[in-house]
Amino acid sequence: MVKSTTIGGYLVTRLEQMGLRHIFGVPGDYVLSFYDQLEASKLKVIGTCTEIGAGYAADAYARVNGLGAVCVTYCVGGLNVLNAIAGACAEKSPLIVISGAPGLGERERTPLLHHCVRDFDTQQQIYKHVTVASVELNDPETAGDLIDDAIRRCVWEKRPVYIEIPRDMATRKCPAADGPLRIKKPFSEPEPLAEAVAEASNMLRAAKKPVILAGVEMHRFGLQKSLVELVDRTGFPVAATMLGKSVISERHGRYLGVYEGSVGHEKVRRRVEQADCVLILGAFMTDINLGIHTARLDTHRTIYAHSRRVAIKHHHYDDVFLGDFVEALTASPVGRKHAKPAELSAEPRPFRPQKNRDLSVRRFFARMDHYLQDNTIVVCDVGDCLFAAADLTIHKSTEFLCPAYYTSMGFAIPAAIGSQIRNRRLRPIVFVGDGAFQMTGGELSTIARHRLNPIIFVLNNKGYTTERFIHEGPYNNIHGWSYHNMPQVMNAGWGCEVRTEGELEEALGIAQANSKNFSIINVHLDSMDCSAALLRLGERLGKRVK
Repeated sequence: MVKSTTIGGYLVTRLEQMGLRHIFGVPGDYVLSFYDQLEASKLKVIGTCTEIGAGYAADAYARVNGLGAVCVTYCVGGLNVLNAIAGACAEKSPLIVISGAPGLGERERTPLLHHCVRDFDTQQQIYKHVTVASVELNDPETAGDLIDDAIRRCVWEKRPVYIEIPRDMATRKCPAADGPLRIKKPFSEPEPLAEAVAEASNMLRAAKKPVILAGVEMHRFGLQKSLVELVDRTGFPVAATMLGKSVISERHGRYLGVYEGSVGHEKVRRRVEQADCVLILGAFMTDINLGIHTARLDTHRTIYAHSRRVAIKHHHYDDVFLGDFVEALTASPVGRKHAKPAELSAEPRPFRPQKNRDLSVRRFFARMDHYLQDNTIVVCDVGDCLFAAADLTIHKSTEFLCPAYYTSMGFAIPAAIGSQIRNRRLRPIVFVGDGAFQMTGGELSTIARHRLNPIIFVLNNKGYTTERFIHEGPYNNIHGWSYHNMPQVMNAGWGCEVRTEGELEEALGIAQANSKNFSIINVHLDSMDCSAALLRLGERLGKRVK
């Protein structure tokens, strides 16, 4: 006799089998029956204030955990979370989006149902453009296969998938799962892999000044340890892209820093661009990662490996997976170990606060570099805080989260939720501009509800400072908030405002000791003060706007 379950129960079982312990979302009538099934499961539902907040939180959870999930209602919820899912798609974050939908039966009786935009499949059609699989569970006989295929695509491709459940289908009977979900690791084609490794190995052996440039896919495919093994075996110095920051401990003796073309540090740029062979592993060659196209990486001197392709000079090998290539290259005779130290990664200079000195972006982040500990994870929003944070020394791997490619403001506060919900031992240090905070700062309520304890620094420079340096105008100004008073609104947390280095020093001690709930520090900065990186970036982008 074939065992049976419900469609919703099948999906819940698969989520549990994939190691998920939490799911984020906002309920609505089209998805309430599935929410009941979630509540009856081992999964813990983390309700947020907004769907976009749930999306960012689930995205951060996925980046730390390897898989995340968000559950919302139809259209008003699904379209509200869409921007977060687009960012997860752009930056390869494996996220399962679950949405309720009008029941199949009620669609026939009442074609104009609430929340509908145009046609009943409008939302699913939209999601096809920001996911690698978009399915509707409208048949009990096929629902299980559709769920399994979608989850496999999510895990294989490290991008979001969309699963839509009509509300009268969640409790419909369907065949039960036949054992755990099998997700076979895709293997590279042997001959292209062997040829790619042989050519890359020969090129690296001949190089006198090789460099590794590591990117975000090393995070997504769990290859951080493989990178360390390769670096330790060869002695090659390694730089990271902005999106790949923290792919290796930045205390490692071979770490150079973040490479951002001419936008980043000159020493890092020179070391990478003067290399006679650059081994690029899992990097997105985006305009931000390349310093707004100021990078000078000669194709004749590059080996570029990503997800399932390796390009060496001007030709490429398809169906060669990144993990297989890194493993095989490490085992190959790459050449003598380069013993000369990287010379660029050094302990930060001692910071001596000047009590009455007004805070500046440069001095603030110099102090924060000493504030980070082994149990902290840095969560950074878009804006000057992102560019300035490139210089922070991250102690361990995958402990820096930011949307450095999609660059959507409002990421950091809800992302702090997802990162700490997944690992309570990590304390988020959050850097967010005042403009970005006003977009999703209400998620402090979720932080308070779940008794999380991030330390949040609102860089208050009275508006959109990044835009000011690209193209100034009155539209870059925003209404000022008393961010340090948010604990009074939330009935939880501790806050203060600081203007000088002495006030910051006092606030840091109190925030560190406040381990039971969140701390929020309103950091007053001059509206035209910024990092050196933003000055360079603004100059580049400003020319395009004009």
